[in-house]
Amino acid sequence: MWNVEGPTFWVNNELQAYVDEAATISFANPAGAEDGALVLKPVSRPGFVTPTGRVTDFVSGRINTRDKFSVTYGRIAARIRMPDAAGVWPAFWMLGYGQWPDAGEIDIMEYVGVPSWTAVAMHGPGYSGDTPLVQRQDFPAGTDVTDWHEYAVERTEDTVIFFVDDREIYRVTRADVEQHGPWRFDRPEYLILNFAIGGNYPNAVNGITAPYFGMPQETADRIALGEVAMEVDWVRVWSPS
Repeated sequence: MWNVEGPTFWVNNELQAYVDEAATISFANPAGAEDGALVLKPVSRPGFVTPTGRVTDFVSGRINTRDKFSVTYGRIAARIRMPDAAGVWPAFWMLGYGQWPDAGEIDIMEYVGVPSWTAVAMHGPGYSGDTPLVQRQDFPAGTDVTDWHEYAVERTEDTVIFFVDDREIYRVTRADVEQHGPWRFDRPEYLILNFAIGGNYPNAVNGITAPYFGMPQETADRIALGEVAMEVDWVRVWSPS
């Protein structure tokens, strides 16, 4: 059901190249997972050269269901645990078919290395990139991204609702979107799980430019030690009925 992204793909000034190998995409049995978990992991690979000639010091994993499984309306959720590491950028999201941003994008969960919060967002024509349709959520006292949490979205004909652990954190209606541009969420979108590092969004939050754009040396050192990973217990989709 899942495709694996390769090293020619590159966006958002991220640091990594995506590769299809066991070092970056694997399965394990971490504590708290129901029956094993997918592990997406950045790996130190100094001087790695992509087929397009880009040189990077890191590789990582990204998978998607493009042309294999798509969803228009229903509930889409994943149970995920992430590391406390500045400048990382793991995400769980959906993307429509066609040219971005006209195809539509729903970010069910984005994390940029501040363990007390995650964010959600919607992108489309007239509201892409630094989108006005974005919301951070703070975890309740006593928990953060390093614990297991369920990140979900519910899609109907006129509304997109985001949840963390069944707690509604953001609701966007067709009328909200159409203040900025056309509604693009009445068509199929496929699922994506990826572990990016550095890049535009982390840099916008932490302001780090050296030694890596959006990521400190401390996180690079932890990646080299194999201490940084995103664990996905499950991904589930329910129909509207």
